[in-house]
Amino acid sequence: MKFIQSTIIAIIALFFSATAQQKTVAKAVIKTPGMHCDICKDKIEKSLFKQYGIASYKANLKAKNITVTWLTDRTDIEQIKTFIANVGFDADDVLAGVATKNKLLNDCKMNVVPAKKK
Repeated sequence: MKFIQSTIIAIIALFFSATAQQKTVAKAVIKTPGMHCDICKDKIEKSLFKQYGIASYKANLKAKNITVTWLTDRTDIEQIKTFIANVGFDADDVLAGVATKNKLLNDCKMNVVPAKKK
């Protein structure tokens, strides 16, 4: 009888611990109109890799947006947008600062001046 009771208690405890560990995940598409080339895309993706709470991300260069999935107990959409803006790209309604945008122009392919023909 004690074995059955302790087994039932163990199953109930296991059930409650499993439900307490479930993570809530959210997903959003963020517009990044300043993403012009693969260098821009890589810079955003490498920066998002370092961001705490982001489960996955995928930058779409043609559509100029980023699909981000995150754990809601660790971060939120506004923090993610702010993080992208701090890298130097506008993210929906959060605008990047002029200094960070100017810093990006040194690396971006769109800033390369074509060679003059002789």
